[in-house]
Amino acid sequence: MLDPRSAIAFIGGGNMASAIIGGLVKQGLPASRVTVVDTNPEARQRLSASHGLVAHAEAGPFLQDVPVVVWAIKPQTFKDAALQAAPFVGGALHLSVAAGISTDSLQRWLGSERIVRSMPNTPALIGKGVTGLYARAGVSAQDRKQIEHIASVMGEFVWVEREHLLDAVTALSGSGPAYVFYLLEAMTATGVELGLTTEQAHQLAVETFLGAGALAKASEEPPEVLRQRVTSKGGTTHAAITVMEDGGLKALFSAALQAAARRSAELGAEFGKD
Repeated sequence: MLDPRSAIAFIGGGNMASAIIGGLVKQGLPASRVTVVDTNPEARQRLSASHGLVAHAEAGPFLQDVPVVVWAIKPQTFKDAALQAAPFVGGALHLSVAAGISTDSLQRWLGSERIVRSMPNTPALIGKGVTGLYARAGVSAQDRKQIEHIASVMGEFVWVEREHLLDAVTALSGSGPAYVFYLLEAMTATGVELGLTTEQAHQLAVETFLGAGALAKASEEPPEVLRQRVTSKGGTTHAAITVMEDGGLKALFSAALQAAARRSAELGAEFGKD
């Protein structure tokens, strides 16, 4: 874990940064050891009020001795922020939670090889997310342990050994919560059409996702087997699955994820330009 005597800086103080800070503070890191840089005065005020930490409007010499810097800003503002902070953070370990920006771009802007790029998802805001991690060659085993501690406050994490696989992570889990919410919308609406109240349909749909996910996580059997166990031929589930299969849902879903992965790569190329 992070040494309570250590320090960490966040460039960007939005929801993701706030969630990570809150998790680290709960695990024993003093808020006085956390520094935030954010151009938005409302964000600075909120973080100062919530955690009692120091928030700055722009990067400066106060960052020089900070060993870990977390980049939690929008891709389109990353380059300007990185170039502003680069003179002060060259010796730090860097963790980026910004979507799409490649570590090659980060290395050029920051002048460091100690860079880890991550792809979290929105359940990280309540400590229930899953994060994909990729480390450049300059990241040591000890650096990885520090990153894992930070990632753990957001939920689970998975290391990938090739950076382009973060596009797949983005398509699968980064964008994944939206797919779940989309299905929850459809299930809730149909439940209402079938006579349930909105509250009843919503509760049944949400708890079904939570329960099925927990069962899949606890089971040693693949999802295909778990599905087959619920799908008796000629039964209600079989009728539903047949409609999905006849409609080409698997192929459509695969095409959707492929599109998300392609767009992730495109955004990296767009925002990573010199």
